[in-house]
Amino acid sequence: MGGDLAPLIAVVGSDGSGKSTLSADLLAHIQKTRAAESGYLGLGSGEQGRRIGRWPIIGPPLHRFLDGIADRLREPGEPIPGALAARYALNKSKKRRAKFDALLDQRRAGKVIVTDRYPQLEVPGLHDGPILAGRATTPRLAAMQAEERALYAEMAAYKPTLVVRLHVDVDTVMLRKPDHDRALITRKVETVPLLTFNGAPIVDIDATIPYDEELAVAIAAVDRALAEG
Repeated sequence: MGGDLAPLIAVVGSDGSGKSTLSADLLAHIQKTRAAESGYLGLGSGEQGRRIGRWPIIGPPLHRFLDGIADRLREPGEPIPGALAARYALNKSKKRRAKFDALLDQRRAGKVIVTDRYPQLEVPGLHDGPILAGRATTPRLAAMQAEERALYAEMAAYKPTLVVRLHVDVDTVMLRKPDHDRALITRKVETVPLLTFNGAPIVDIDATIPYDEELAVAIAAVDRALAEG
């Protein structure tokens, strides 16, 4: 899909890879010559959970509880922990779909979009893929899981004009994000190469090189993609 749509540049990678900084700088570059807008397609759940963890008294145990549910939702081998958790996940994915549709409207209006993150199907449970990656143990859970997957299939059918895929090592992420879980970061770093975004054009960038060099590589790739588009 993508006919009659303005280009979309998606910046993706593990936590701590610098997606937000790079996407903002790419947007500023594009806006010098074209109408362009930013789009954030994450859910903000991780930072929300960490804020809860800082609440007095109840915060730490509530954060651990929510983290436990999130872990079980994202584990392909674990059972989905009940209909309430599944409904919560499905609603969050519907909110992501609403943001995605709003970006489509802007693309139809001729605006280039630069996104921080992009929905995908290759790695359920991580990297803005389907949240309900676990095992459905009842027909009701299976139906909700199928409904959510359909949302992501519809979004993934819109291939980005270019994906800027950032690579970073675990130690660097932990230096940048010391409050993150190392085991989860390891999984995210290791699965970044699996993100193909339905065959979209991809430029791979080492996000540990000096930032001015990283930005120059990304700008050159974006300029080529926009010229071809």
